[in-house]
Amino acid sequence: MTLGAASLSACGSSDSGGDSGSGGSGGDETITMGFAQVGAESGWRTANTTSIQDTAEAEGIDLKFSDAQQKQENQIKAIRSYIQQKVDVIAFSPVVETGWDTVLQEAKRANIPVILTDRSVDSEDDSLYATFLGSDFVEEGEKAGQWLVDNASDMDVDGDGSVKVVQLEGTTGSAPAIDREEGFNSVIGSDDAIEVIASQTGDFTRDGGKKVMETFLSSEDGIDVVYAHNDDMGLGAIEAIKAEGLTPGEDIKIITVDAVKDGMTALANGEINFIVECNPLLGPQLMDLAKQVVAGEEVEKRVVTEETTFTQEQAKEALPDRQY
Repeated sequence: MTLGAASLSACGSSDSGGDSGSGGSGGDETITMGFAQVGAESGWRTANTTSIQDTAEAEGIDLKFSDAQQKQENQIKAIRSYIQQKVDVIAFSPVVETGWDTVLQEAKRANIPVILTDRSVDSEDDSLYATFLGSDFVEEGEKAGQWLVDNASDMDVDGDGSVKVVQLEGTTGSAPAIDREEGFNSVIGSDDAIEVIASQTGDFTRDGGKKVMETFLSSEDGIDVVYAHNDDMGLGAIEAIKAEGLTPGEDIKIITVDAVKDGMTALANGEINFIVECNPLLGPQLMDLAKQVVAGEEVEKRVVTEETTFTQEQAKEALPDRQY
C-alpha cells in the first residue's frame, strides 16, 4: 500500500534565497535546499511559502525556491534543475499524487535526499523520499463530516427532511482533494439524510470557488450546505451566494478546511459555520528534518502536523493572535 493510501488523507521557476552554498555539504557547512512549491493559489499556500522562506533564512539554509504555478511539469523541471545544481536536499509539495517516480529516481541516483511537504506521492517505492511532513487530509475530511453529522438537524435549511450538500473540490488528482473527499464521505455515509448532490473542482482558488458555486446555484435546487476543500474556495462561494441575494452561513451553511485569517474572519462573522484547521507553518519542522537527512540521520517516514477545528466562538477567540 502506498503512503498516500495508508496514512493521508493542502510553476515557472525563479530562484531566490541565499547567494552562496554548494551541493555535497555537510557538518557545519551551509546546507543548500531546492524547494519546488505548488504555486500561490491560496492564502494557505502564501503562508506556507513565507514560513519556509523565513525559517530557511533564520536557520542559515541557502534556499533555492521555485513556483510551479500549479503545473506538474514545472515542478519536475525545477527538481531536475536542483539535481543539476547538486543541492544537498530537495523538498516539494506535489501538485498531484502520481507521475513522480522517474524524477525521484534521478534524485536518488544523485544521492540527494527528498522531503515531501504538505502533500504526498502515490508510489510503490517509498525509498524515493526520506520523509513526508504534512497533515492527515483524510482525518481533516472526517472532522468536517463529523461536524455535519452532529449538526445535521440544523443543516436542513429548507425543512424537506434531507441535507443537500455541494462540494467544492481541490485540484483534481491532488492528495488533499482526494483525501478530504474520502474522509468526508466515509463519515456522512452514516446519515442517510445527508446527500452530496454535486461536486466539482474549484482548483483551490477563490475565483474557482466562486465560479463553481455560481454554477451550482443555477443548476441545483435546495442547497443546504457547501463543503469546500479550502477556505479560499469557501470565500469565493460566499461571494456567489451573496450575489444571489442569499445569506451565507444562514440560508446556506458552509464548512471549509484551512483556517487562514480570511477564513477565520468569515467564520467569526457567521458567514462560515465550521473550519477544520490545516496548519501551513511547516518551515521550522522542514528545516529540522533537512538538517537531519543531510547529516545522514534516521527520521520518521511520516511526520504529522498537529491541528484543531474552529467554531464561530473559537474563531473570535483565536483571531487576535492568528499568525496566518
